Amino acid sequence: MVGSKTAPQDESGGSGAGLLCAQQGGDAMDTEQAIPRHRTAIARPDLSKPIARALADGIITKSSSLFDYGCGRGLDVTRLRALGYEADGWDPSHRPTARIRSADVINLGYVVNVIENPMERAQTLRAAWELAEKVLVVAARPDWEGRTVAGKRHGDGVLTTRGTFQKFFTQDELQKWIKSELQVECIAAAPGIFYVFRDESHAQSLLASRTRRRSVPVHRPKLRQALYDAHRDVMEEIHSFAADRGRLPELWELNGSADRLTTASLSIKRAAAVLRQVIGGEDWDRDLEAAQDRARHDLLVYLALAAFTCRPKASHLPRDIALDIRTLFGSYSAACEQADQLLHSVADQSAVNAACAQSEVGKLTPEALYVHQAASEQLSPLLRVYEGCARVLTGNVVDANIIKLSRTGPKVSYLSYPDFDRDPHPALASSVRADLRRLDVRYTDFRESSNPPVLHRKETFVADDYPERDKFTRLTRQEERAGLLEDSSSIGTREGWRTRLDNAGYQLRGHRLIRTPRRRPGSASA
Repeated sequence: MVGSKTAPQDESGGSGAGLLCAQQGGDAMDTEQAIPRHRTAIARPDLSKPIARALADGIITKSSSLFDYGCGRGLDVTRLRALGYEADGWDPSHRPTARIRSADVINLGYVVNVIENPMERAQTLRAAWELAEKVLVVAARPDWEGRTVAGKRHGDGVLTTRGTFQKFFTQDELQKWIKSELQVECIAAAPGIFYVFRDESHAQSLLASRTRRRSVPVHRPKLRQALYDAHRDVMEEIHSFAADRGRLPELWELNGSADRLTTASLSIKRAAAVLRQVIGGEDWDRDLEAAQDRARHDLLVYLALAAFTCRPKASHLPRDIALDIRTLFGSYSAACEQADQLLHSVADQSAVNAACAQSEVGKLTPEALYVHQAASEQLSPLLRVYEGCARVLTGNVVDANIIKLSRTGPKVSYLSYPDFDRDPHPALASSVRADLRRLDVRYTDFRESSNPPVLHRKETFVADDYPERDKFTRLTRQEERAGLLEDSSSIGTREGWRTRLDNAGYQLRGHRLIRTPRRRPGSASA
């Protein structure tokens, strides 16, 4: 049985014709069944979370095909087509005449959570997997959303007040269920969203890309050289690749530049020699050495975390990653040995605590290290693996911008401060906490709180190159001079902070601290 999409904030899910009947040519179940699944299909203003996540992760591309299996009203299909993607979908209630077909990417988004029969639920998952030529995207409602749904227990889920069924999954439960039914490892994309790949090398490419850092500025050419000027695009691509990966590319790794190199009778090594000449030998060597250090750390983090999804055999590695490892470590076994040592260090809470205390980025408290998401790649390899262990469980928590690394126990929290840049003291909107010992993921919503936690000293959370850091620093200095940040235990919440400002006679205008205007004697009070 297949259902339609649900929005996580809504009590919604799938509609109700029989999948097996639809595939085998039999009669569909009466849509006025006891549990009317068709009622759960909704209209949403944007792309669904699993589709948006798959686009962000490069799972859905302009060169791939997508089939939305249980597409509800088909709004994801319509929007993807408008954006130039090849997309189609089927739904037993809303698009029953559409042809069910295979595709590169199959989306089973918020379908399994509306199927009340566990056997039928598993059959639906397996049927969707059969259609997936490259990857299956599975999304279901996380357990914390069950708190907002009124109803009564029904089987392993809830029969809502609208008469529809909802099954809420813990993150670990959903992952284990998918793996058990399909006998294939799956990768957490986000809370309640998983990817299942046909080709293990594609899965490893995704995992490796998550640990590869952003491009860093490199030295630009200082000299004019005719060969460089004549083939500037190719030279810059080779230079950028070396700065990212710590090695020279192979011809097949260049984006359309290989033919131009061949036409010019240039080899990669000859091009690199020209680059070294125009950039300067010392600068080129320094850039390449720094890139190699970054790439080694990135690979160690990737290989350490790959152990959670059964680290691949050397023969199953993507070609580019195999080249990275051979160039930077000499052998796969040597790289895995170092990665294992790193992973074992993460299990030592004292080592984690020491790494937090020594971190060059982030705000350190007795209980935790807090770091902005944009600066997380500047953490030490040990702390990157520590955070990565949580992300293996949660996937990407899209709205989170502050990561809390606990120093007292194996827990990582992803905190959402929606107005971090604009608000001088932003309030916490939500928290997703991963307990690595219990494999438990918990969500806390602060949006309706009258007195949520707020941040101070924002510059301490970000790296030195963060665009707004100087503005944050100036405000902190003003607040320090005014004595507002003393006795910090009483200003950690919105009301506590407002009280401190009022009592001291200050107010904030953007990221500037100003004196509260004094009322004239006899004037009316506000």
